[in-house]
Amino acid sequence: MELATTGTGHRPENLLVGALLVTAAFFCVSLVTALAKVSGGYTSTGVILLVQNVLCLLCMIPIAARDGIASLRTERLRMHVLRAATGTACWYAIFFSITLIPLTNAILLAYSAPLWMPLIAWFVTRKPIASATWIGAGIGFAGVVLVLQPQGQSFNLGDLSALAGALFLAVAMMSVRWLGATEPTNRILLYYFLLSSLMMLPIALIDWRPIPAAAWPWLFAIGAAQFFSQLLIVIAYRYASAEKVGPFIYSVIVFTAVIDWLVWRHVPGPLVFLGMALVIGGGLVAVRAKAAPQDAAGIRPHPP
Repeated sequence: MELATTGTGHRPENLLVGALLVTAAFFCVSLVTALAKVSGGYTSTGVILLVQNVLCLLCMIPIAARDGIASLRTERLRMHVLRAATGTACWYAIFFSITLIPLTNAILLAYSAPLWMPLIAWFVTRKPIASATWIGAGIGFAGVVLVLQPQGQSFNLGDLSALAGALFLAVAMMSVRWLGATEPTNRILLYYFLLSSLMMLPIALIDWRPIPAAAWPWLFAIGAAQFFSQLLIVIAYRYASAEKVGPFIYSVIVFTAVIDWLVWRHVPGPLVFLGMALVIGGGLVAVRAKAAPQDAAGIRPHPP
């Protein structure tokens, strides 16, 4: 299947189909985190991430090979490295955080990433950011505060790890946008899984724990969910632009909360629900702000 596209091409736009595909993609992302939480009972975070990336790489190689070796040449290796490093760091931070705090809290904090994008974009480009974007970010950060201390509990390492994941995710999403200006999606995905696998290899060796036979079904499921999340996003962009389907990134929070409730019987408190509403609402305002400088933020609904 050809994946080398980052836009709608000549296909007539169909926002409904695009939105459904993006929502399905982020359902797969929520499955990745839930499966990682289960797999964490069998082996280490480093091993889980290495297996996930290697499995996705094995799926990508035959797809990318159809375009020939020449199509894999790139003049933007540094940007590919940045995307792989921040994406890998994001997943590691998320997987680590879910061992310490509820799954819903970890994903809600991590997917506050779009709220950080205006600040990062301003720091990188020094271009003015629309006031509506700042207002949306402020609303969202108020929600983050509620999630961090819902009942006056102390800030802990799990919260810090999830917030670090948000910062890494913000840069990873922006780097995808920057790469997408010149690089086909096949190349972006292949380099991501290849470089991420190489980056995770020494970490997995240091953090090595033997993988019991019972863990392999969960690990294969993680790899499949991660690959399909990427595939569905790419297909979605053929039906609608990334900017139009961007708000559907927040469906991952809803899916994760439902999974957390059904599997682990964790029901978020009222203030966490309020925080969730503020983060989603603020993010929607920030993402949908109609201003040219918004594009500098690189807000694109793409899993890391």
